[in-house]
Formats: sequence, structure tokens, C-alpha cells
Amino acid sequence: MAKTIQAIRGMNDILPDQSPAWQFVEGVLRQVAASYTYQEIRMPVLESTDLFKRSIGEVTDIVEKEMYTFDDRNGDSLTLRPEGTASCVRAGNEHGLLYNQTQRLWYMGPMFRHERPQKGRYRQFHQFGIEAFGMEGPDIDAEVILLSARLWQQFGISDQVELQLNSLASNEARARYRDALREFLRAHEDQLDEDSKRRLDTNVLRVLDSKSPETQQVLENAPKLSEYWDDESRAHFDGLCQRLDAAGIKYVLNERLVRGLDYYNRTVFEWVTTELGAQGTVCAGGRYDGLVEQLGGKATPAVGFAMGIERLVLLLASQDKIPATQTVDVYVIALNEAAELKAPAVAEQLRNEQQGLRVQLHSGSQNMKKKLAKADKSGAEYAVIIRDDDFEIKHLRDRDQVDRSAATIADVITLVANKEA
Repeated sequence: MAKTIQAIRGMNDILPDQSPAWQFVEGVLRQVAASYTYQEIRMPVLESTDLFKRSIGEVTDIVEKEMYTFDDRNGDSLTLRPEGTASCVRAGNEHGLLYNQTQRLWYMGPMFRHERPQKGRYRQFHQFGIEAFGMEGPDIDAEVILLSARLWQQFGISDQVELQLNSLASNEARARYRDALREFLRAHEDQLDEDSKRRLDTNVLRVLDSKSPETQQVLENAPKLSEYWDDESRAHFDGLCQRLDAAGIKYVLNERLVRGLDYYNRTVFEWVTTELGAQGTVCAGGRYDGLVEQLGGKATPAVGFAMGIERLVLLLASQDKIPATQTVDVYVIALNEAAELKAPAVAEQLRNEQQGLRVQLHSGSQNMKKKLAKADKSGAEYAVIIRDDDFEIKHLRDRDQVDRSAATIADVITLVANKEA
């Protein structure tokens, strides 16, 4: 017997009983994005490797350790996209969507990172992303945060997430802070974890979000980024906070929040939860004013966020916030061989007469007891039994209802689709 082939580790199937939860989540994401007039953009999952090296940063963990990169038959280096912002910017530049324009865009789809799979963190994962281009004020920063807050309201989990907020200031201010932080940490290098020691020369700001308790203790006395903010960045951040305050959005200032990608500047934020263990971040983003120019376009201000759909589904399931779904409304059964010939046409008529009605036709020759058992197991509310010249309608969920007869398809529609039986 041939060996059974299984899915690649960290790349998971979404099975039929799991799909309704995803459809529910995706539906809410689409509806909320549309309510803010964001339009969908779809990018390929495969891009030039240079796109991510130039945008994310060559010394980030993603580029150094996690990307799925290979040479194609032409010798070109290609990468399965590890995140969506760079691809969105590339598409905007390529198709002339960004320069001297404002764009509000959203996307949803699979991303790929080769990291250790764990609950809520996979090698193929799915993200929903929002990107806004061409607007430089704190008002658009507030809008994307308000959009994310509305998602939590729609899902009924506002009390399960916390907004953490920081500013990385301008590139110049951040460079001054980077030098001061590196100098401070050099003096305490023997107390740092090995990963933080490596980052001293590659990406020192990432030391701020180290998970090592010893490193975090050292950072208690480290210089603060806010001490290096320039006046323009401080005014931008104050303007954002004022707008969030006016909208009633609660937040926590977290000066160690830096994000893991090199392209961020000024506003950065994360929505975090304590309900998912170590994988506490459910949404993260910020401003990235230099990325469009960095990838070959004209200088364009931009801000956005991304959230992992797997992690969101887990959070909603843990809070019982995923509504129960019914996959079958009506189960059609033929009483005899003559009725079996009419059954497909009857099922089609039901679908034609009532748009959205979910009709399942019994397949296979079994006795009536087994057919009714299958109808019940399907979760359908009604069974429609085709007899010689008429129909019997049985209530499968409400046993107190009396079964009824119907002479025509129109009668069936009245009793079933309009739920008047």
C-alpha cells in the first residue's frame, strides 16, 4: 500500500465543519471595511525576493530565517509573501494608484513564514490587511484604529482586547535614539540574552520587545524613545491620542512597542489579548511613510494594519462568539422509484423559487426510516417527502409542530420557505 501523503507541517486544512467560522469572520471583515469605503485589492502570493528584502529589512528575523525563497527555472529569486503591505505597495506603484492620490485598500489571503508551528501561529497563515495611502495627518491613523475597534465591537470581544500605542517618531529622531539605546545596552551586555546581544549590531530596537525577564529588567533604566521625539512627531502623536480620546477608544502607552518590520515610522499600535497564551497579538500596524519611495515610487504617506485570521478565529471560539450555522434548510426525500425521477426537478424548483434556500437531495436507495434519519442528521429544519401526487412536510427540529401535506411546489414554498407550517 502506498504511503499516505499528509499536509506540510504548519500548513493546515480548513475542514467543512470549520469553514462556517471562517466565512462568518471574513464576512464581518468585508462588511466593516466597506463601511469605511475601503476597496479590495488582490495581490499574487509569489513575489520577487528583493521586494521583501528592501521593505522588511535584510537583518529582520523574517528575511534572515523565515521566508520561503527559491530560484525559479529562469534563475530569478522568488519568495512566497510573508506579509501583505510590501505587495500592496508594489501593486500600487506598478499600476499608478498612489502618487498624488488617496487610496483606502484592504486585502485578505494566505501568507507564508517558516517558523515553529504552534497554536495560532502557522507556516501558512491568513491575514486581513488595511492600507491607507496619500494622507499624512493623525486623522487617518485614528481612522484605521477606529476601524479595527469596530471589528471588535462587531465580533463582541471589545472587552477581551487592549490597544497598545507608541510612536517611533521620525527616521532622524529614531536614529538618535537607536545610538543612545545601543550605548546603554553595551554597558550592560553581560546581562542580556543571546538574541538581544546579536541585535545590538543588527536591529537594536528589537531588544525592546525581548521576552527575556533579565533583558526586560535591564531595560527598566534604559533611555526612552519619547525623550528623542522631534516636535512634529510629538504633535502628530498628540493629535492621534486626542482623536482616540474623543471617540472613546481606550489605549495604553507602551514605549517598548517597536514592531518587527523596518519600514515603520511614527505611529505603531497593537491590539493584544490575554486569552491566547503566548500568541497575544491579534492585530498590529502603524505608519510607514517611507516605504512607497523605498520601493521605487514617489514619496507617499501611508498607514495600515494586519491581523491573523487563524488567531482571530481562535479568540472568537474561546469566547463562544462564533454563531451556530445551519448548512441545510430542506432535505428532499423520494417516497418511491417514481418519485425519485421527479426529485431533482423538485429540488431545483425549491431553489429557484426561494433564493438562498439550502436544499439537500437524498442520494441512494434506503428505506424511509434511514432516509429520515439522514434528514435529521443533516440539521435541516424540514424534510420534504415526495409522494405519488403530492408532498409531505415534516418538521425535524420542532417536534411539537404537526406534519402537513402540500399539493404543489407553491404550497411547499409557502409552508417551508416562509416557515408557516
